[in-house]
Amino acid sequence: MIKKVKKAHLKNSQNNTGILVLENKKVFRGIGIGYQGEATGEVCFNTSLTGYQEIISDPSYAGQIINFTFPHIGNVGTNKEDFESDKIWTRGVIFNSEITSPSNYRSFQHLDAWLKKNRIVGITGLDTRSLTNFIRDKGAPKGTIGYSKKGKFNINKLTNSTIKWSGLKNLDLAEKVTTQKNYIWRGLKTWKKEYGYRKNNKNSFHVVAIDYGIKKNILRYLSDFKCKVTVVSCKTSAEKILALKPNGVFLSNGPGDPAATGKYAIQIIQNLIQKKIPLFGICLGHQILALSLGGKTKKMKLGHRGANHPVKNLINAKVEITSQNHGFEVVREKLPKNIQITHKSLFDNSIEGIRLKNKPVFSVQYHPESNPGPQDSVYLFQEFINAMKKNAKKKRS
Repeated sequence: MIKKVKKAHLKNSQNNTGILVLENKKVFRGIGIGYQGEATGEVCFNTSLTGYQEIISDPSYAGQIINFTFPHIGNVGTNKEDFESDKIWTRGVIFNSEITSPSNYRSFQHLDAWLKKNRIVGITGLDTRSLTNFIRDKGAPKGTIGYSKKGKFNINKLTNSTIKWSGLKNLDLAEKVTTQKNYIWRGLKTWKKEYGYRKNNKNSFHVVAIDYGIKKNILRYLSDFKCKVTVVSCKTSAEKILALKPNGVFLSNGPGDPAATGKYAIQIIQNLIQKKIPLFGICLGHQILALSLGGKTKKMKLGHRGANHPVKNLINAKVEITSQNHGFEVVREKLPKNIQITHKSLFDNSIEGIRLKNKPVFSVQYHPESNPGPQDSVYLFQEFINAMKKNAKKKRS
């Protein structure tokens, strides 16, 4: 039996052209925006105040429907530059308030039109606080989002689609979002207000980035630190990676269950570790590195998604405010003794960083490249540079 929608979930009830149906048959209604159609995914929430274009275009959100807790989304429109991926993998978006006309000198397109162009189903006018509270109490549910100008929906069909979807657990999405062809990053550095994106013209190091769903701002930061970056598919063998003669290897962020991706990624990383080449992982790359070192991962109830997450650096006792987006975590009790825990979450004490004690191999769960978010953790890119410098010096001696 479908539960009746409470009035608290409705705004502008005369225009209920959008709908969200959860796996427990709970129904939310609102005003449809973006692309007309239906999409099924895991419903999560993000607490960031800014950077919605970067969030929606982050490949790590593949298979997910994002509920934005900040009420004013879309007020700066969308621009031609702040994309984290060439293709949008997010399944759907949920906003509290109607999208206002954009007011920003970089804007070129209204968010509604941008969503439609990228085939993303959206809803506005939904009580995002109620939905967020539900997720906090029950965990991130499966859901189906729909938009029809006629406002007619087959709720039983939407419910069945939701229940039948397998969910993110045991799902390898990295193989779907990874690059289909290896390429050299064009060298653009991080954005500056004075001149926008500039190109790095001096390469001191060569980094091979394994693409599990890499964000462009990671590539931009590597360019900031004078790195030439070759991006390779997630299934590229260690032999082919080493044949490119990198100074270091980067393990990128990405969507899905790390254990599923690990079925082919673990052996590749283990082979690289044996060669003592510097490795740096972020997000999914961090989780797969832990698996490669003998650790375990598990699905979280809520996950961490936002740009205000406090993390404690256990090496120097400093606290960093970080940007995060993950629904799986490394299991503390399953880590081998040769792994040092370097960072922890001050929200729930979950592991946020690890380091292999006897080799130049380290990773973090959060996103030091931010976009959106604070830049407290940019120093980690410098640590990667230092590891490559030290390794190069050893080879020469």
